Amino acid sequence: MNARIEKLRGLVDGPMLVTNLVNVRYLTGFASSNAAVLVEPDRVRVFADFRYAEQGRGLVGAEFVEVSRNLLVSLAQTLSGRVLFEADHVTYAGWETLGSGELELEPTTGLVVGLRAVKEPEELDAIGRAAAITDRCYERLTEEPFVGRTERELAWRMEQLMHEEGADGLAFPVIVAGGPNAANPHTVPGDRPIQHGDTVIVDSGASFGGYCSDCTRTFVAGELSDRLSDAYELVHEAQLAGLQAVAPGVEGKAADAMPRRIIDATEFEGTFGHGLGHGVGMEVHEAPTVRPESTDVLAAGNVVSVEPGIYLPGEGGVRIEDLVVVTEDGCERLSHFPKELRQVG
Repeated sequence: MNARIEKLRGLVDGPMLVTNLVNVRYLTGFASSNAAVLVEPDRVRVFADFRYAEQGRGLVGAEFVEVSRNLLVSLAQTLSGRVLFEADHVTYAGWETLGSGELELEPTTGLVVGLRAVKEPEELDAIGRAAAITDRCYERLTEEPFVGRTERELAWRMEQLMHEEGADGLAFPVIVAGGPNAANPHTVPGDRPIQHGDTVIVDSGASFGGYCSDCTRTFVAGELSDRLSDAYELVHEAQLAGLQAVAPGVEGKAADAMPRRIIDATEFEGTFGHGLGHGVGMEVHEAPTVRPESTDVLAAGNVVSVEPGIYLPGEGGVRIEDLVVVTEDGCERLSHFPKELRQVG
């Protein structure tokens, strides 16, 4: 019996329609670009169009129902009665379509995402292997010259290394930000060459076995200015404090507060503008959140990033990020590439 399905049944009091494709895959193992699953008290039905029919007929523990390419229209025509649905995934137009037949729609939020937040052993194994691939890629990347190469070139090289080291693909597009561009946390790599004195933020992650990793390191091309050197030391201190703060039973906003206080007690107050971290699993951003407004409470089995940063417009930036799994008494790092400041040529 599918334990994930049973856990979901324990959270609802009627049939549950799941349309988020990641959640469909989590519950049934069915990977598709156009599918839904209806979890009922006595059966599970997977709906998808002809392109996925052969795959669907091989499902174990679920009935496959072939429908038209217009999935929501087919569901509205096929189903009736009270059905719970994922209100945080269905658009207003989708809700109108689903409600055009005889369905009585009742909204729910975050149910399957909440189940996904606590990882099972095989999920942790896949995430750990993705993190190890990322570590190896960083080691190889830092053996190559940075100066004179563009951000775009280095990002492409990191992507190549991911494939060479065994990744199924990228967890997200590689971010490489050098010099002033490093003050933009989510910049798109461009054609600016890396120059002596630049901080170079590299943010990347591998996809392996359907799961993601996420790791950021900041390098220096040559010698850093005193101000950027101070920023690096402070981010390193704050990141270690963030690792100490992550533990079961700790609110996400409380874990975020400790490293934030360290940064905000200095001249760099206000330069750490994003959250400390986020959940990582089948998606690179998922529950739980670790940021000032978070209402999540960390639990053993969560996998989260810990990534404080300092961003100085016109000068550069620093971010250090580890991926960790929450354990019974704290957390365990999955990212093992060194965090001490490393110079690149």
